[in-house]
Amino acid sequence: QVQLVESGGGLVQAGGSLRLSCAASGSIFSLNAMGWYRQAPGKQRELVASIFSGGSTNYADSVLGRFTISRDNAKNTVYLQMNSLKPEDTAVYYCNAKRVRMSLIHDYWGQGTQVTVSS
Repeated sequence: QVQLVESGGGLVQAGGSLRLSCAASGSIFSLNAMGWYRQAPGKQRELVASIFSGGSTNYADSVLGRFTISRDNAKNTVYLQMNSLKPEDTAVYYCNAKRVRMSLIHDYWGQGTQVTVSS
């Protein structure tokens, strides 16, 4: 099992910045990817950014150029630096970890952290 604990959410004005952290513990060896998803009220959960075991990253088009995902392997922590925040970025942000075994994807989730951007 993998435990994920997010922190860093809060209230910020449009144009501001926040940094989310996700600390992983448990059976974190051989995780294939970690990332951030978000879910706004009345909407489906969507991928924001991912970082893969080899270091490559990908981003949703809506955050490209504004958000940066990174990791600190020594601390087993993944970060999401969010700049130039917009009201439409308001959502609960969830940390995610993926492990692929025998072609099956195992997903692990954090409890979520609220990000609210005021206009």
